[in-house]
Amino acid sequence: MATIESPKPVAVEVASLNKTFNGKAALNDVSLTIDPGSFVVLLGPSGSGKTTLLRCVAGIERPTSGTIDIDGTRVAGPKTFINPEKRGVAMVFQDYALWPHLTVRKNIAFPLTNSGRTKEVRRGRVEGLLERVGIGHLAESFPNELSGGEQQRVALARALAADVGLILFDEPLSNLDAALRVQMRVEIGELHNALKTTMIYVTHDQVEAMTMADKIVVLDKGAVAQIGSPLELYNRPRNLFVARFIGSPTMNLVTGPSAERRKAATIGVRPEHVALSSTAGEWPARVRLAEHLGSDTYVHVEADSIGQMTIRQAGEAPHAPGDRVFVVPEESRIHRFDQEGRRISG
Repeated sequence: MATIESPKPVAVEVASLNKTFNGKAALNDVSLTIDPGSFVVLLGPSGSGKTTLLRCVAGIERPTSGTIDIDGTRVAGPKTFINPEKRGVAMVFQDYALWPHLTVRKNIAFPLTNSGRTKEVRRGRVEGLLERVGIGHLAESFPNELSGGEQQRVALARALAADVGLILFDEPLSNLDAALRVQMRVEIGELHNALKTTMIYVTHDQVEAMTMADKIVVLDKGAVAQIGSPLELYNRPRNLFVARFIGSPTMNLVTGPSAERRKAATIGVRPEHVALSSTAGEWPARVRLAEHLGSDTYVHVEADSIGQMTIRQAGEAPHAPGDRVFVVPEESRIHRFDQEGRRISG
């Protein structure tokens, strides 16, 4: 595998950032610190502000108020706005944004055109990147001759060729099929581990976020809902929005007497922290559907008086539609939330 010289990773500081479009808030008082060399994922549903935040860091959008510092330099603020090409940032777009009239080699070399490096140094870096991302055999091909995964590798190599300490990703895997998304996810993670370049990655796919990130920033309606490591968000969601958004399938939520007994407005328990019994348990239920997925089975039940729930069981579950069962939550794994949806300590 080719060795690629990596630039110094940079820190990013976002403070009290706001962005409005036609009077509508897209970002609302967003503040976060990104450490040098970290892999940070901006996660949220459509309309949460994650792409707007990324574009503000890139310089594609100008914030309405607030500040952005990259590597200690103010790039956006009340009296400051540095253009994208002067921020020391590279970006990998959702649609790849390759030059259609240039070969793979020339697409990757493009960011080095005015770098001041010698022709020999530029050539060596391009050849190293072609090898590093596994597309050396495609060097003379044009983008329209490539598959989606191959185009994504070209876009990634081009971003690395820019030789900057910060790379931004705007939902780069959303156009790929499921198997290729997993493969590219692994390859991007390996590149980050090898190069330690600071990376900010936008996705609405929480599986991508959980498997790739050092830190996840969960956004909801333009505001930060929670910032933390994948395990912190999984084990201690700050509110009901994060509890619903992190984890697959989503957390089971229960209101009414069952929750009130635990001094909460709502309790939540993840599908993997619930068991089914044929004899006794917390909630009597009827099996609606059992989905067998090989190593796991998702059993969907209608629990008496509390509604629908999903239980994830290892292996092949011995349940069929119509079976009467009891739902047994793992007590130490129950989450509690108050009337406003905020996590209750514990």
